[in-house]
Amino acid sequence: MNAEINHIVFDIGNVLIRWDPELAFLEQIPDQNERTWFLENVCSMDWNLEQDRGRSWVDAEELLIRQFPEHAVNIRTYRKNWPMMIYSEISDSVAILKSLLANDHDVTMLTNFACDTLEIARAKYDFLNLSRGVTVSGDVKLLKPDVEIYRHHAKTFDLAPANTLFIDDSEKNVTGAKKAGWHSVQFLNAKTLKADLERFRVDH
Repeated sequence: MNAEINHIVFDIGNVLIRWDPELAFLEQIPDQNERTWFLENVCSMDWNLEQDRGRSWVDAEELLIRQFPEHAVNIRTYRKNWPMMIYSEISDSVAILKSLLANDHDVTMLTNFACDTLEIARAKYDFLNLSRGVTVSGDVKLLKPDVEIYRHHAKTFDLAPANTLFIDDSEKNVTGAKKAGWHSVQFLNAKTLKADLERFRVDH
């Protein structure tokens, strides 16, 4: 790689911490098939994404309860039990993050996350507070892979796109970063991330 990487930007969910909404409903909806149906058709990923865009949980719940009144209790359970969804850190990735910081690399974070739930995650996992700062989609009302959220992050933290490396588990978010002029790699596991950092000559 010819580019000199001066800035490293981490995604959070499924890169540094594991997130699984099913864990919020193991007791409420014990049947696997029913649980899958509920999370695909009621509290779906598309519905959740709008909270990442900045929609309030009150508005989100009211919308679904009008559509699915028989599921009102479980709809409210989604936010109530949200802390159960962030069930562990990805320790090998966290070790890389800490090593990069120890080697004086400039590290920030860019995440699709609701404002309030990210604060819960940051309270639970101290390493989410170690970087120079974080852009939260729910705060800026923009979502990855929209090019504008990468531009917003670069402007906020004074990053040179050509010298920035972004790490995200989503291929489409990686593509969005590249469209913004960043270098970007898809996170698969810590081993591949280490190899990617070495390709970009980033000591870790």
